[in-house]
Amino acid sequence: MIDFSRNHFDLFGLPARFRLDPVQLDGAFRRLQSEVHPDRHAAGGDADKRLALQASAQVNAAYGTLKDPVSRAEYLLALHGIDARDETDTRLPLDFLERQLERREEADDAAAQRDLRTLSAIQQQVREESAELEAVLATLLDGDDRTAARERVRELRFLSKVAEDLRALEARVDEAVED
Repeated sequence: MIDFSRNHFDLFGLPARFRLDPVQLDGAFRRLQSEVHPDRHAAGGDADKRLALQASAQVNAAYGTLKDPVSRAEYLLALHGIDARDETDTRLPLDFLERQLERREEADDAAAQRDLRTLSAIQQQVREESAELEAVLATLLDGDDRTAARERVRELRFLSKVAEDLRALEARVDEAVED
């Protein structure tokens, strides 16, 4: 069974860094999940079954955290005692916020016109900006500049929400176009 006191990176045998090999993470997840999956412990006693269920849930949660760049960055900061999700600190750079507001307005206009091409282009811009932020975060987190990383994580979380909203908007427009 697994050691529940280990951090997510240790659990998968990976270095505690923002940059990670997704193929290596996926392989470690599959190996570990096959070891702890509750079906493998079906013949055991109730305690063994409960422990297998808890271990499987822990492995799934750890995998989800490390797979998602925002969650992974927040987790890395948390390992060093930094709360990137502090709800009392909502500051973001003004130029960043203005750019996102302009994107949202442009997306709303495109949705009103059922312009899927423009919505797709805006989503691509958000993906590109997110990728750039992830590269910056990798440099900051893997180089131990956690104070600057905390602010970039908040920007990446905001962009992730923008991307999610854009996907939902595009789905509604796509549905309306089909009707």
